[in-house]
Order: sequence, then C-alpha cells, then structure tokens
Amino acid sequence: MNILEKERKLRELETKIEEMNDPSLIRNIKEEMEKYKRQAMTDLTAWDRVLLARHQQRPTSLDFIHFIFDEFIELHGDYNYRDDESIVAGIAMLNNTPVTVIAQQKGKNLDENLKRNFAMPHPEGYRKSLRLMKQAEKFRRPIITFIDTPGAYPGLGAEERGQGEAIARNLLEMSGLTVPIIAVIIGEGGSGGALALGVANRVLMLENAIYSILSPEGYASILWKDSTLASKAAEVMKLTSYDLEEFGIIDRIIAEPIGGAHFDPVVTYEYTKLAIIEELEQLMDLPPIDLRDLRIKKYRDMGFFQRFNYENLGGVSR
Repeated sequence: MNILEKERKLRELETKIEEMNDPSLIRNIKEEMEKYKRQAMTDLTAWDRVLLARHQQRPTSLDFIHFIFDEFIELHGDYNYRDDESIVAGIAMLNNTPVTVIAQQKGKNLDENLKRNFAMPHPEGYRKSLRLMKQAEKFRRPIITFIDTPGAYPGLGAEERGQGEAIARNLLEMSGLTVPIIAVIIGEGGSGGALALGVANRVLMLENAIYSILSPEGYASILWKDSTLASKAAEVMKLTSYDLEEFGIIDRIIAEPIGGAHFDPVVTYEYTKLAIIEELEQLMDLPPIDLRDLRIKKYRDMGFFQRFNYENLGGVSR
C-alpha cells in the first residue's frame, strides 16, 4: 500500500467520524487514527516521496511566496520573446531585507496547469530568471529560488528558441554572481530544468521533495524498457532528500508534517521561512567574492573524478 492509498484510507475514516454522534467513540477513534498515521506515514519509500512531491494538494511556489515574503512585486517578460508563466519572478521583502524571488509555478487544477505549462519552463522563462538575477546583482539583492518542475519543456518551439542554451547560460551566469543565492526544492526537481535555478550557495530541500536527473518513469524506460517499473527506479536513483544530503548535493532538509506538506501547509511555510532566514544571515556576512568562489568550489567538489593515466597509452600524463 503506497502513501496515497494510506491517505485515502485516513480520509475515509475522517468522513465516517463526522457522521458519528458519540463523543467518547469519536475521541477513541481519533487517537487510533493518530497512532496509525504516525506508523504508516513515517516509514516512507522513495516512491512514496515521489508521490508526495507530485501530490495535487501540495503547496505551490506562490503559496510559499505569499506566506514568507512581504510586498512581493511580480515582474514579467524576458525582454526578447514573451512572458513565461511557468516561472514567477519578482522583488520582495524578507524581514526588511529586499530580495529577488524566482520560482517555478505549478497549477492547482487543470486550467491553472495549462496556463503554467505544468511548471515546465520555456527558454524565455529561464531568460526572464536570468534578467532578474542580473538585476539582483546590480542592486546587491540576495536571490531566493523555489524549484518545482518535472523538467524544462521539451517541445519543438522551445528547442527552436534555444532551450539548451538558455539553461546552460543560467548555469554559467549563476556560478559567477557575487550575491547570496539560496535554492529551495519544494516538490519535483527534475533534470536541467531544475538545475537552471539551483546553482546556489545553499540548497535546501523539503523532506518529501525529490531531485534527480530525470523522472523515475523515464529512468525505468531507458534502463529496463518498462516505465511501470518507476517505483523500482525511484529506489535506485537516490532522489530523496535524505539520500541527497548524505551525498552532499543539498545542504539542509526542511521537515514536513506527518503525511506531507499538504496536511499542514502553514507549518511547512514557517519551517521554510525559518530555514531561509537562518541560511541568509550566515551568507550576508561573507564578502561578495567569497560568495562566488565558495559557490564554485561547492559544485566542483561534488562527486569524484579519477585521473586518467596517459602513460599507459604511451602518451604524456597530464
């Protein structure tokens, strides 16, 4: 039984409780439900966390933005082609500190998802992001990004307008910025579409978010030629927050309520705000050049590289 099936069972019990009239019985059942919830919704598999990261009721980037920041002013367009609504970007205040906020935005229903392109940005979305990053650099504003995308949009038009170049340009430019950058993965962090907003001094991740090179379905299709093995793929991909913290890919896990962020969004927002403030306070004390150099070092130190010995081929060792 996966996490969504367990949640469905709990919702059914809650509905039945509402129909009861015996206060004593209701209290007893609620206590049993809480015990079941702690047992069933804490020992989660990687696939459970994939399902929670994609949950239709999971808070979106705008939900976080409206709770965490004051006076958010959205800015539009890439000054080149059009405004991409899958990325929301603007200026806001965080505890009286002006910041630039850039976020991938999912919809809460079909109409909103169509409007937001299911949070799959086009090149102009990444170019809008880069425009605001350069503006933040000019005016010395910290940058906060919220990552929640299955990946960059792979359509023909996006490729014609330079999707790969737009993502690569963001990676290059973000690595050289001298203002603090904090990235928060709140749901799905899929492939280069996520990484284009993820070159940060601190990468934070909600407990039940995921971050990976591609979707479990795509991984299973490539490796085993069977997308139905997605749950198996999720286990071997090491895409959970705990896996990624262990590997040093992310810097901090933000706890979620039992059952996922959608069970108590306000608590999730409060934990996220506190984490951002704490990390930003540390970064604000660093000189601009150190912020840039430490960010570059952070990504260079990820993984390991084995030096190739050219002498074995009769060449010169480099």
